[in-house]
Amino acid sequence: MRIGISRIGRFKTYESGFVLTIAVLAFLLMPLAQTAFGAEEEVKPFSNAPVSFADLVAQVRNEVVNISSTTVIKRGPIPSPFGPHKQFRDFFGDDFFERFFGQIPKERRQRSLGSGVVIDPKKGYILTNNHVVANAEEINVRLNDGKEYKAEVVGRDPKTDLALIKTKNPLNVKIGAPLGDSDAVKVGEWVMAIGNPFGLERTVTVGILSAKGRVIGAGPYDDFLQTDAAINPGNSGGPLFNMKGEVIGINTAIVATGQGIGFAIPINLAKELLPQLETGKVIRGWLGVSIQEVTEDIAKSFKLEKAEGALVAEVMEDSPAEKGGLERGDIVIGFDGNDISSPNELQRAVANTLPNKGVKVKVVRDGKIKTLTVKVGAMPDEFPETEKTITTDLGLTVQTLTPELAEQFDWPRGENGVLITNVESGSAGDEAGLRRGDLIKEINRQTVKDTEQYKRLVGKAKAGESLLLFVKRGSRTFYVTMTLESE
Repeated sequence: MRIGISRIGRFKTYESGFVLTIAVLAFLLMPLAQTAFGAEEEVKPFSNAPVSFADLVAQVRNEVVNISSTTVIKRGPIPSPFGPHKQFRDFFGDDFFERFFGQIPKERRQRSLGSGVVIDPKKGYILTNNHVVANAEEINVRLNDGKEYKAEVVGRDPKTDLALIKTKNPLNVKIGAPLGDSDAVKVGEWVMAIGNPFGLERTVTVGILSAKGRVIGAGPYDDFLQTDAAINPGNSGGPLFNMKGEVIGINTAIVATGQGIGFAIPINLAKELLPQLETGKVIRGWLGVSIQEVTEDIAKSFKLEKAEGALVAEVMEDSPAEKGGLERGDIVIGFDGNDISSPNELQRAVANTLPNKGVKVKVVRDGKIKTLTVKVGAMPDEFPETEKTITTDLGLTVQTLTPELAEQFDWPRGENGVLITNVESGSAGDEAGLRRGDLIKEINRQTVKDTEQYKRLVGKAKAGESLLLFVKRGSRTFYVTMTLESE
C-alpha cells in the first residue's frame, strides 16, 4: 500500500509503516522540541474574565433610576412678522396676528430624560448630572419596579456637572449603591453602565476602562474616566459600575463623532462634594491667579529641568495669592504638600481646599525654589445675576468677561469678549455647536468687548437673518453662522 503526499509540487512515495513510525516519533518529541526552541506555553484565559454579567445586573439594577424633568423656557420679546415695522402690529392688534399667524407662545415646556443612582433610599437621595435637572420645575423618578416618585434638587454644581436630588418619600430600595474607589480602578478593567439611553429603560452596556484623567474641555475641573461601554443621550447621570457592583463613576459625556468613547465623573470627586451638595451649595477654595501650562520652551526660558508645574500669568489685586506673596512668573510646583505638574492639578487642588486654610505653596522663582504660606480664599459666586448678564433669542446667556470669570474658565488676563454662560437646549446656539465657556469675539466682523455691544449687534438682526460669530474656545478660534429665531 502506498500513500501520496503533496509537498511543494513534488511527488514522492513512502511505505505506510515507515510513515506511521515517523508520525508517532514526531508526536512524542513535540513537547521536547517546543521547550528546546523556547516556544510559548499555552495561553490561559484570565481568571477574572466574567462568563456572564447577569448576576451583577441582578445585584445592582434596583439602584439605578430613570429621571424625567420638565423645564419652562420663557421667551423674550417676539419679533413681528413684518420685521421692524412695529406700527403694523400696533395698528391691527394682537388678536389679528393670533388669528392669521396663530397664537405666539411666550414660553414652552422642555422635557428631558436622564438617569441616576440611589445612594441613600431612606433619605431619598439620588446622585445624577447637573444638566439632567438644572432649572427643572418638575422632576419625576421611576424605579426598576415601576414605582414613580416626585423629586426636588437638594444641591447642584455646574462646574463638575454633579447634582443631588431627593424624593419626597423614602425609596423602595433595600440599600443604596456602594460607592467605590475611582483612584484604585485600573485601565483595562471591566466596567458596566446602566441607564436610560433615548428612553430605552434599563439598558445595560459593558466594556473596559479605556483611560483615566481625561481633560476634554467640559469645565475647569476635568478629570474624567474614559470607557468604551456604550453611552448615549439618556445615560447621563447613570452609574458606571466595577465588577464588585460598586459605583466608580457617573456617566456624563460622549464624543458625538466617535464610537466607544464615553466619559464618567470619578466617584471620588462626587464623594468629596456630597457633604456640600447636601447643604445646597458648593464652596471652593480660591487663589486669585491666572495660570498656564509650562511648555518645553517656557521650561528652557525659566531654566527648569522639566516642563511641569503651573506658570502664574497674572495675580489679581487684593487676592489671597497677592497677600501670600505669589508673583507673576512664579511656577507653582507644590501645593499643600502635593506635587503640582500641570495647571489642571493646581486648579483641582485649590478648589478642594477649604477657605481660610493656610497652605504651603512651593514655587520656582528666578531659578530658585521658594516656599510661601497662602491663606486660601472662597471662590466668588459663579455667575452673579446683574445687569451684565443678558439672554437673547439666539438661546445664549452671556456676560462680559471679568477677571473673576477669566480665572474660572482659564482665560488669560486681558482677554476681551463676552462669555457664554449658558446654552439653551435646542436653540440656534445649541444647533451651531456653541458651548458654555466659549468666548464671542466678533459679530458680523465687528469686535464685541461687552454685553452692551453684543446686545446692540444682535438687536440689529431681523428675525430669520444670519449672524456671523467669531468664537474662541481655548487656543482654537472659528466662525459660526447663526439664524435669529422667530416664532
